[in-house]
Amino acid sequence: MLLIIAVCVLAFCSSCNESDGNVQESLPSASPFVVVLGIAQDAGFPQAACKKSCCADAWHTREQRKMVSCLAIVDPQSKERWIIDATPDFKDQLRMLDSIAPSGQNPGLNGILLTHAHIGHYTGLMHLGREVIGAQGVPVYAMPRMRTFLENNGPWDQLLKLRNIEINQLGADSTIRLNERISIRPFSVPHRDEYSETVGFQILGPEASVVFIPDIDKWERWERSIEELIAECDRAYLDGTFYADGEIPGRDMAEIPHPFIEESMRRFAALPVSERRKIRFIHLNHSNPALQTASTAQQAIRDQGFGLAEQGERTRL
Repeated sequence: MLLIIAVCVLAFCSSCNESDGNVQESLPSASPFVVVLGIAQDAGFPQAACKKSCCADAWHTREQRKMVSCLAIVDPQSKERWIIDATPDFKDQLRMLDSIAPSGQNPGLNGILLTHAHIGHYTGLMHLGREVIGAQGVPVYAMPRMRTFLENNGPWDQLLKLRNIEINQLGADSTIRLNERISIRPFSVPHRDEYSETVGFQILGPEASVVFIPDIDKWERWERSIEELIAECDRAYLDGTFYADGEIPGRDMAEIPHPFIEESMRRFAALPVSERRKIRFIHLNHSNPALQTASTAQQAIRDQGFGLAEQGERTRL
C-alpha cells in the first residue's frame, strides 16, 4: 500500500512546476499544446556587458540564465511544430523543442511566425541559411512591412534567394489555419515600428486558446480592450519587460514604452481571480527584479493572483 501511495505522489508531482508558483499542466499525449521556450527580453538574461548585481548570479550559474521570449506550438498527433519568433537563442530553443517533441526532419519546423523586426524576434532566421542549417523552404509568416524588410535587406534577402525560407503573408485580424486542429490570428499592437509593424497572436486549438503579446507600448495606447482579449482566451502571455518606472537609472523610459508590470497589475486588479490567473508576464528585461528568484517583485505578482512565464511550461490547446 505504501508503495502504491508513493507512486501516486510521484506521478502527481511530475506534472507540477512550482518553482515560480505556477502549476505545470498535465497534458493528454495527443493534445496540441503551446510550450514556452524563453521568457527574457530581446537580449536574454544575463545581458551582454552587464556587470550589475541583477546579472551577477546568472553569469556564474547557468541554471539562472533565461532565453529570449519565444513560444512553440506542437501537434503531437500530426507531429507538426511551429515557433513564434526566431530569437538570438534559436539553436538552443530548437534543441529544447527537439527534446520535448522530436522531429525526424531538419529543422523540423512547419512554420515560423514573426511578431516584428526588433532584434530578439527575427534574427534567429540566420541559422536557416547556408552557413548553418541550409534549410529548404521553411515557411515564415510575416506582416506586409515585415515581409518587405526581409526581402530588401541583407542577409535576410539571401535566405529568400537561396530558398532557405519562403514568406507567407499575414493580415491583421485574419485567421490562418495551420492544420486541421490549430489556427492562429495576428492582431496589430502599438509599438516602436521603425522597420515593421508589430503584432500579437491568438493561438486557437480544439479546446483552448492562448494569447501572446511580448511587446506593446502601453495598454491605454491600444484601441482594443486587453481585458476583452483576456476573457476570450485560456492563457495570456503578456508584455512584462519592466517591473516599474525608474528601473534603468539615467535612461528616459518613455523612450522605450512598455506597460510596467506594476501598471498592469493595477489595471487588472478588478478582474476576477479566474481571469488574473490566466496572465503570465513574459519578455522580462535583465533589469526586471521579477527575474530574481524569491524577490519581493515575484512575491507581489503571485500575491495579486498573476504568474510569470517559465521556460518549459505547457498549455493545452
